[in-house]
Amino acid sequence: MIEVKDLTRYYGEKRAIHNVSFEVKKGEVLGLLGPNAAGKTTTMKILTCFMPPTSGSATVADYSIWEQPMEIKKLIGYLPENPPLYNDLKVLEYLDFAAKIKGIPSDKRKSAISTAVEKSALGSVQNQVVGSLSKGFKQRVGLGQALLDEPPILILDEPTVGLDPRQIIEIRELIKNLGGEHTIILSTHILPEVEMTCGRVVIINEGEVVAEDTPEKLTRRLKGSERTLLEIEGDDAVAQSVFSGFGEITKVDKQSVSRNNHTHFTLETTSDIRKDLARALVDKGLGLYELRTEAYSLEEIFLHLTTKEEVA
Repeated sequence: MIEVKDLTRYYGEKRAIHNVSFEVKKGEVLGLLGPNAAGKTTTMKILTCFMPPTSGSATVADYSIWEQPMEIKKLIGYLPENPPLYNDLKVLEYLDFAAKIKGIPSDKRKSAISTAVEKSALGSVQNQVVGSLSKGFKQRVGLGQALLDEPPILILDEPTVGLDPRQIIEIRELIKNLGGEHTIILSTHILPEVEMTCGRVVIINEGEVVAEDTPEKLTRRLKGSERTLLEIEGDDAVAQSVFSGFGEITKVDKQSVSRNNHTHFTLETTSDIRKDLARALVDKGLGLYELRTEAYSLEEIFLHLTTKEEVA
């Protein structure tokens, strides 16, 4: 549906993005994740044909950003971080105005507005003045205008910034419900956003793509290791001698000793060794109270890839 190849953009001497490449499949919800000023908004502005890249290319539904920008604009509903709303208009008046701007025929306008109101959950405020609405409802109005002409593609730039926790949950639910019916690119620097709404993530840092995969596969791929949590009863030195007998164990961290004298360890391993490790520990007379693997969180992956910080 969307193919991005080697996009580079300079603002004067300042490089905003460099050789950014990724693909988005039809019906997919893709998270474009990165810290502030990483290049996410620049990438989105290029894909929506608001500005050209310095070099590189992108196609949207086989249309080129260089050769067919107007065709691409017809396919995309765009929600900027701060949607340009008219605060003195009622919600329905604003959507009617936006529908006219988008060129929706008068005989189809009422139906288009009704559908947008339903999808954006605006029914309870449709007759209120936009300026009187909360930040969350204003975001919904912005989303409603993006949905007016039922575009196959939605590009959402930081859609939950500035919202309170309840509003964030509501906007995330709306986005999840739109997935499948629409192809969605969601830009954010908020990690839970990606985990809760996106099937795949592209991590961008300092203008370059540093990782691309599903959140689950990224956790498995990080450092090529498994993380195993242990709780044992017995001599720590005996446990350490057992660990040293496994070449698959690359790192051992002693976490704590609990009140019942149980010791907690975190192991990094190159493969799943739980079965053999359990047998070896029990054979040495150690009490085994917990043995499980734990996935790296997306936050740990993000920090590792964008700051080179070691994961715990």
